[in-house]
Amino acid sequence: MRKSFIAGNWKMNTDVHSSVKLAEGVVSGCKDVAGSKVDVAVCPPFVYLQQVSKALQSSHIALGSQDIYFEQKGAFTGEISAAMLKDVGCAYALCGHSERRHVIGETDELINKKVHAAILGGLLPILCVGELLDERKANKTDEVVTRQMKKGLAGLIAEKMSAVTIAYEPVWAIGTGLTATPQQAQEVHALIRKLVAQMYDRKIADAIRIQYGGSVKPDNAGELMSQEDVDGLLVGGASLKTEDFVAIVKASV
Repeated sequence: MRKSFIAGNWKMNTDVHSSVKLAEGVVSGCKDVAGSKVDVAVCPPFVYLQQVSKALQSSHIALGSQDIYFEQKGAFTGEISAAMLKDVGCAYALCGHSERRHVIGETDELINKKVHAAILGGLLPILCVGELLDERKANKTDEVVTRQMKKGLAGLIAEKMSAVTIAYEPVWAIGTGLTATPQQAQEVHALIRKLVAQMYDRKIADAIRIQYGGSVKPDNAGELMSQEDVDGLLVGGASLKTEDFVAIVKASV
């Protein structure tokens, strides 16, 4: 039985005060279920990781980063290494979020390096995959997700797969108010699990957790989580409101 995993991606939002207040609210609101019934993580902006880490101390809420660089150290101005993220308390690292792919321009090959770097550095990568609206309309969802999965996990041996979470986020549903229907989400999640079984084996495929991300709200979280292959949620805008995020976490139990 796969344990549900809910993560909040705060993106480029909050300040010192509001990030700490939000983290404290999540800790308080989720104290009865986090850890025991569901895994929970929050991913604040880099500059607030230390403050949020302190707010999460002695709780079962994990800290995640919104990105990671693939080199261990050196002359890479503006980048953050796995060791730095571990140093401030991170357990997870998002790799290949759609905004990194389609706004910043990251390639599958770069994202693959980040997945490897995260694992090498002792972090748990959340590999994000998903199609654009034009790709969905052109019936290319399976093709796009298959490519992103195979290239994103290239060179990763079976023994390392237990560290990986996959997040399916249809790009057309992120921040738009549109949400994939539970059936659409299930279809792609089932495809992802099938791909993992083909790339590795059925045991690994049955164990890996696959999150859904894309305009998740308290009123649709339960139905999404009811799908057989939806094991968690990667929450954007709703993770910035304590009440909404806590409600989503509790809907997944």
